[in-house]
Amino acid sequence: MMIRFFRMGRALPAVLPLFAFWLPGTAAGLTFDEALRLAGQHAPSLSAEAARVQAVRSEAIAAGELPDPKLLLGVQSLPIEGSERWSLNDDGMTMRMVGLMQEMPNREKRRARADVAHAAIARAEAAREIEALKVRLVTAQAWIASHAVERKLHLFGELRAENRLLAEAVRARLAGGRGQLTDQVAARQEAAQLAEREDELEQQRRLARAALLRWVGAEGNQPLSGELPSWPIERQTLLHQFERHPQLSAFAPMAREAQARIREATAEKRGDWTWEVAYLKRGREFGDMLNLEFSFDLPVFQRSRQNPRIAARHAELNRLEAEREAVAREIAEQLEAELAELARLQRALARSGELQLPLAREKVELAMSSYRAGRGELDALLAARNELIEARLKHIDLQGLEAIARTRLHLAYGEAK
Repeated sequence: MMIRFFRMGRALPAVLPLFAFWLPGTAAGLTFDEALRLAGQHAPSLSAEAARVQAVRSEAIAAGELPDPKLLLGVQSLPIEGSERWSLNDDGMTMRMVGLMQEMPNREKRRARADVAHAAIARAEAAREIEALKVRLVTAQAWIASHAVERKLHLFGELRAENRLLAEAVRARLAGGRGQLTDQVAARQEAAQLAEREDELEQQRRLARAALLRWVGAEGNQPLSGELPSWPIERQTLLHQFERHPQLSAFAPMAREAQARIREATAEKRGDWTWEVAYLKRGREFGDMLNLEFSFDLPVFQRSRQNPRIAARHAELNRLEAEREAVAREIAEQLEAELAELARLQRALARSGELQLPLAREKVELAMSSYRAGRGELDALLAARNELIEARLKHIDLQGLEAIARTRLHLAYGEAK
């Protein structure tokens, strides 16, 4: 089963990136690396997986050991008729018995059971690694979602200041007898629209913080700080390492467990045996006795009992091998898709920073100059300003998405053990 990512907010989709930037006025706060560390300590799902591993380790201690011996207590040759009936002392042949019985599973079966238990430990540890990867990814998402929204909110502070400058320019033009009276309303309309979008961002900020608190605990209320991690992403390196992805690594202990179960089923063809020793006390006129017995299982119906079980265990191993191949192909496909997405986002981010943002700023400057000179209309200026706002917000989104793709690749493949 592949790990899927969910969406956070309207602007930054699923698995929001691992990018961090320094927000003005913040002192040392919750960095990205610190958030991952705290999630590793406080995530309830990781505590549950650790408890599961400990439980499997405890169960493995008894695997392969002999069954508990059995205490035998009884009476033999007790008369049930005549004058001595039900008497333990009158008939000299009546014997009181105390003994021990021990079942002895064959050595190969015990060894296979121990191997199954140790493989189960490795399987539980692999499941913990898968959960740890999931926790790191969703924690990164929550941290970046919060950080991205706060960066946008900081941007809106600048936009409000620019709106005030626009209102002053409108008033100056109206005072000079130029323009229309409706221009005075337009600046206030833009301010109201900015406030509405800021309210939406504040809602997204609270949701993102709630997600962060879920994974890192109370420390998620700290101000965020830090810079965007800059991990190198090399296609050939990731292709070489994807076989060590936690979801693929989990199949190795599962296969070992299946192989051990095959050996255990095969060992059923060799019968178990049991020994029993008992001390029998008789009357005074007779000597006491010692009884020693051995019993052996006779696996004579192998065609209908042992062989079908062995075939079932082989089928289970074949199923695991086929399932691993399917998951490997799925992960390889996902890796190629994520590499292609990263390349696309890098090109889009470069266009945004090198072309779209500079052109949008230039258009606003030209529209403002034209408006102040009385040659341009306010509608053209407002349209240019709206394009610049959208371009700046889009640039933040692209930074986040590029960092998301880079982070997914690094955490899921670059850090593979």
